[in-house]
Amino acid sequence: MVEVDHEVVITAADRAEPDDSDMYVDSHPAVASPHLTRTQNTAPSTYSLSNSIFQYRKENGRTYHRYKDGNLQHSIMVYTLDDRLGLAPPCDEYASVGRVLDIGAGTGSWAIDFGDLHPEAEIIGVDLSPVPTEFVPPNVRFEVDDVEEQWTYSLPFEYIHSRFMTASIGNWTEYLQQCYDNLTPGGYLELQDADVMPRSDDNCLPEDSAIVRYINMLREASGKLGREYVEVPSLKNLMIEVGFVDVELQMYKWPLNEWPEDPRHKKLGFWTQENYGTALEAICMAPFTRVLNWTCTEVNVLLIDVRKDLKNKSYRAYSPVYCIVGRKPGGG
Repeated sequence: MVEVDHEVVITAADRAEPDDSDMYVDSHPAVASPHLTRTQNTAPSTYSLSNSIFQYRKENGRTYHRYKDGNLQHSIMVYTLDDRLGLAPPCDEYASVGRVLDIGAGTGSWAIDFGDLHPEAEIIGVDLSPVPTEFVPPNVRFEVDDVEEQWTYSLPFEYIHSRFMTASIGNWTEYLQQCYDNLTPGGYLELQDADVMPRSDDNCLPEDSAIVRYINMLREASGKLGREYVEVPSLKNLMIEVGFVDVELQMYKWPLNEWPEDPRHKKLGFWTQENYGTALEAICMAPFTRVLNWTCTEVNVLLIDVRKDLKNKSYRAYSPVYCIVGRKPGGG
């Protein structure tokens, strides 16, 4: 049983009746893939954005830079949080915020929205590949960086936002320690992430379904790469062990399709099905072909069945999505 401080529940009445090296991610969909390639060298790991680094690796007919529909995923998360960018106090409209770090910036939507909400703040968004956006507020900038290397920021942050990094971090204790060390006293860390395996409260998602097989193979590939999917609630205790206080975890449910009857969760299900359905190939093609030695044809045949599962309203399943907020002791 998952211990949560708060859970957004879909009740029974809401349910509709049946009708070789590291790998680099396109971005950070809720079910993220392992990293595709990370260049190893002795140069600094942080770069300013320039035309010279807008070069992307192509493999199996895909361009591995970022998942284009990351903006949809961002919209789903904001909708889930009742039009908030996060649960930490710096996300309050009338908060006064200084330096902010957005880890796993993806399409840049979160950092840009936060910059618009808090023009007084300085926001740095980081990801393993460039953020492809031209319209950026003057208080927002993006950097290409590997957050698993030693952080080199000269000034600490008041708020660190980390979203959908579950298969991108090899050592979560070290990652959380770097977050802690780079916060001001009284600063906040917020993790927004999802468990990789969908759940069903009435056990109607078969173990032999295509979507369960798909996730299990993602887990296998990720484990072989040293990027195992974590059980997100376990990160709460890790944050406490690192030194964070007032740590709270809240769980939300993203239905895999429109099976709920209530309008809010039905809308979440519609968006989630679109989000996952579009991302499936981007998530799995590299790990399945390079790590599990599948052919592209074998992957695409499996994905036909996975997409059918995503549309199956008799599978009353959902992705557990979590927000974990903790504060570094001290401050005024």
